[in-house]
Amino acid sequence: MLAQNVYRVYGFILWHHSKGNECLQHKSEVCSGIMGLLKVSVIFLLSLITMTLAEPPGCKIRITDRGLEMLKAETKRFVEGELSNITMPEMRGKEGRFQYTIKDVKITELNLTSDLRFQPDVGLLFEVQNSSITLNFQRRILYWLFYDEGAINASAEGVNIFTVLHLIKDQDGRLKISNITCNAFITKMRARFSGTLGRVYDFIGTLLTTGMRFVLNKQICPALNHAALVLVNQLLETVPVRTEVNSYVGIDYSLLNDPVVTETSLDMDFRGMFYDLKNENDTLVNNAVNPVLREYDRMVYLALSEYFFDSGLYSYFKGGLFQTQIANERMPKDLEMLLRTTYLGKIMMLDPAFMEHPLSLELEVTSPPRSTIKTSGAMVAVNCNVKVLVLPPGKPAVQLSSLTMEGNFNAEVSMKGKRLTIHLELKKFKIFSSESAFESFALIPLQGPLKTMLQISAVPLINNYIKRGVQIPLPDGMDFIEEVVEYHNGYIIVGANLHFRTGLREIIERKLSGETDNSV
Repeated sequence: MLAQNVYRVYGFILWHHSKGNECLQHKSEVCSGIMGLLKVSVIFLLSLITMTLAEPPGCKIRITDRGLEMLKAETKRFVEGELSNITMPEMRGKEGRFQYTIKDVKITELNLTSDLRFQPDVGLLFEVQNSSITLNFQRRILYWLFYDEGAINASAEGVNIFTVLHLIKDQDGRLKISNITCNAFITKMRARFSGTLGRVYDFIGTLLTTGMRFVLNKQICPALNHAALVLVNQLLETVPVRTEVNSYVGIDYSLLNDPVVTETSLDMDFRGMFYDLKNENDTLVNNAVNPVLREYDRMVYLALSEYFFDSGLYSYFKGGLFQTQIANERMPKDLEMLLRTTYLGKIMMLDPAFMEHPLSLELEVTSPPRSTIKTSGAMVAVNCNVKVLVLPPGKPAVQLSSLTMEGNFNAEVSMKGKRLTIHLELKKFKIFSSESAFESFALIPLQGPLKTMLQISAVPLINNYIKRGVQIPLPDGMDFIEEVVEYHNGYIIVGANLHFRTGLREIIERKLSGETDNSV
């Protein structure tokens, strides 16, 4: 498909060049119009080929406005925690006969009416409207010969905060807040005095609250800047980008481009590619279908193409995982008896003494398995070489036959928390000899016992390697719940709701202390 598009564009450019030369010779108005049309067409086709060259994602995630609704309460608690930690400097001043000092300013209560929503083409918008903040601070006032000190309770009313978080893909392929646009203003502030001269000082309340309102205004946006650019970005760093899955393979979840933000969703395209830890550059080319997300009913959607699974199968194959030996206590007695009967003539021709020695089967996958995803489910096709061997004690194994096995496995995909797991079950099985039709005919009685043996011995071994699954790109403390898996032609979609196991602040504090998410 890519080569075809390249040749089409190249051919069209050559045609455009020839037509342009003809028009230059005639210099007519019609030719001028044709030249303009051709230029537009070439630009369109070049943009098309650029889109074709773009790497398709193996994994997509969509967070809908329903998911953002769940994040609102958690975001509000996080912002309240950050604003509660605002520190304000000691204030000193003089007005006529009055000298005052204000210190130990503490925010004691926040009553925020907030909203969190998508900002198209940018990121997220967090807005606080018509809210209030209650403060407490200590005063010291000298008026003529009178000295007084005491507490002041003040309230900032009409608090409005408008914050936009700009989301991008950073150089490592990680989702990041690149910038924050913040505007904050307080409509008014009132102070209530206590102490012996409390009523006398009411008339200077305007002086004090004006200064306090100015200082508080200046503290809100820096606090939110630090919360977003430092703390929330540290939370996003817990999302795996390029990480080990087990001792054989790793996975690359780097973003392919900046997230796409609309009024109703945030869509992210990830590479979604496994790789062999021993040779990280030997990876599979992505020629799979690009998953299409059309749903918005659940909080979050995860789409995985056939490439996601094929790259994993390819990496395990390159890592040498798909080979095993069935011998001794792992060899079922009835199967060994059938093998001995099938190859009786061959054994007697080699050495009659071999009849007393154990037999074994060596299974080795000969090419990377491939997955097929349809609306009816997912399947994995495997081609395998099977060697039938005699094991004389203290001597090298003697090969009796080399067979070809073709198997189809049903693959059941499931989600738990933030881990994607696959369970394989052998569905179709065929074993034959590529060298002898007579031997293939003789193997017919072995089909059933061999399939049972694989289901009992080989398949559980593979499922044991992959049972832990792989983490999907979600931050620590956040899990999928109420998952539903849907199969489409070329990809699967997992629709789910989101659940916070702990608050944002606790997750960030754990990250700062070096603790890991034990649930992963």
